[in-house]
Order: sequence, then C-alpha cells, then structure tokens
Amino acid sequence: MSGARFPVVILAGGLAKRLRPVTDHVPKSLVEVNGEPFIYHQLRLLRDNGIRDITVCTGYLGELIQERVGRGDKFGLAVSYSFDGPQLLGTAGAIKKALPGLANAFFVLYGDSYLLLDYGAVQRTFASSRRLSLMTVYRNAGLWDTSNVEFSDGRIVAYDKTYATARMSHIDYGLGLFRREAFDQVHSDGPYDLATLYQDLLIRGELAACEVCQRFYEIGSFRGLEEARRYLPSPAATNG
Repeated sequence: MSGARFPVVILAGGLAKRLRPVTDHVPKSLVEVNGEPFIYHQLRLLRDNGIRDITVCTGYLGELIQERVGRGDKFGLAVSYSFDGPQLLGTAGAIKKALPGLANAFFVLYGDSYLLLDYGAVQRTFASSRRLSLMTVYRNAGLWDTSNVEFSDGRIVAYDKTYATARMSHIDYGLGLFRREAFDQVHSDGPYDLATLYQDLLIRGELAACEVCQRFYEIGSFRGLEEARRYLPSPAATNG
C-alpha cells in the first residue's frame, strides 16, 4: 500500500436547487467562498493530504468548472473530467461512466463537502477490510443534518437517506471508497444514486465503515454555505 493515496472522484454534477438563485448560472462547485470558488478550497485540501489525481464528474454547467480549474496545474494536481452528457446520470451513474479512466480503487467525495480527516487512515481501514466499499460515518445526532446511519460495534447496521429511524445517530460523512467491481451492478439506462448502491452493498456484506470525529463543512444549503465561509481561509491565507 505504501503512503500513496488513491485518486479522488469529486461528484459535481447536481443541479444545486437548494442554492438557487445563486446557482442559476454557476455550478455549486464554483460558488464563491471567501473570494474564490469552493472547489479551489477542496483541491488544496486534497493536495495537502497527499492526493494527486482527481476526476471531476460533472453535468450541470460543468464546462465552467473545467474552464476555471483546467488540468489542475495551479494546485499541483492532475485533474480530469467526466461529463454526464445530455441526461443526468445520478451520483453512481456518473461514477460508472467515469470508470474507464479510474484506478482499481478510489475515493469518492461529494462536490459540496469540505472534510477534515486523515485520508491515509481511512484508506488503510478500507484496504484491511477487504470489502468492495467503505463509508465514513460521523456521530451527528441530528445536529448538522438528518442522521441516516445506524452504526454499532464498528459496523453499519442500517443506512437510509429517506426513512430515518430513532436508532440512527450517525450520518454519511461524505467520503467513500470503492473498488471498481462495486459498480458492476449499476445499470446505465437511467439515473442511479450512490445511496442505492450503498444500500445494496450493505445487504451483500460489502460495505465497511470508518467512524470519524471531525465535523464536516458543506455548501449544499445556505446555512452550510455561511458556516463554510466563516471557517474556510481566504486566498491570502493559502499558498495558492
């Protein structure tokens, strides 16, 4: 395994309806946070955690992301792109389309998440699990968003983003790891959501878990955007 980090897939193809009208003419990844696009903050964070290869899965106004980020040279990264095309593919469907250009194993990060965790430790947990996938979870207790994971004795007992139960005190933290084979069952004839894939993998016993303790930041809502603006540094405080 050595110290090398898996590549990262950033899911940045959503319509960002909760941020309208801000996202009427700009994708969520390019929403300004302290003087620069949010994705710039993401890319620097990943670089500082030893990650070098990024694939951005995008759809809605994705060409604007490609124009602003380019090949990632200014961040010391190698950035490539996979576009949904005329039909939105859903989060899992977008990854399925990008598979020909991906490594045998990779991280998946939501395009609106800023996650302060030890990426290397999570990768080691995934490798030792010998499963097809891993979900990071955080004891949220309904604080930052609706809890959707029942987690006990180091394993995920239940996961559902639609029907929460009283036993769900954890939340999908927003960082997953996958082997390519995890997407064998993802069909390509319509949108396929990552949450559905996670549920299927859980039933098959192929979903490992890693609990993290640092809270997450996100820009998927106006509340989250304001919190991120209070926390994330301005460009003058970074090294570019």
